[in-house]
Amino acid sequence: MPDSVTIKRDVILRAVVTSGLKEQLDDEFSEAIEQIDQRITQLDIGARQYVTELQRTDIQQAMAVRQQIETEKRRYRQGKDELIQRQRQVAELEEGTEIIRGTIESWVDVAVGDNIQTALRGVEILVSDDEVIEIRETEGGIAVEPSQEVSPELADVQTPTIERP
Repeated sequence: MPDSVTIKRDVILRAVVTSGLKEQLDDEFSEAIEQIDQRITQLDIGARQYVTELQRTDIQQAMAVRQQIETEKRRYRQGKDELIQRQRQVAELEEGTEIIRGTIESWVDVAVGDNIQTALRGVEILVSDDEVIEIRETEGGIAVEPSQEVSPELADVQTPTIERP
């Protein structure tokens, strides 16, 4: 029977807002917005050919596919609008404040006799211009709401799949 085990825990990555970070975030948001625009363009090109072919054989199916494509494009545009809004919020951040950049994982060893609450205590890493300036422990575990995180990533904006009959 083992005397210890290594477990995974989440670590909050915080950053001090600097002009360099604001510029980096602006670039990340601009790139993510550009990727969405490219996906919409690719969807338009691929769908146009497919729907044209499908119209020759099944007009109702073609209409259903066209509606599905428009729904996907709307979803992409909503994601793009959200990114643009987040990008504007980044521009308004005050230098010197702390923001959450995301979470990363770390490993911790737990041995017989350890206090599990201490082992699972929340950990935060604070960086300024990518340099670690502080490592903090917090009481209890951690939970980060996606709305608290300053990141250009949108989990729900994915490449759509168009089902073919």
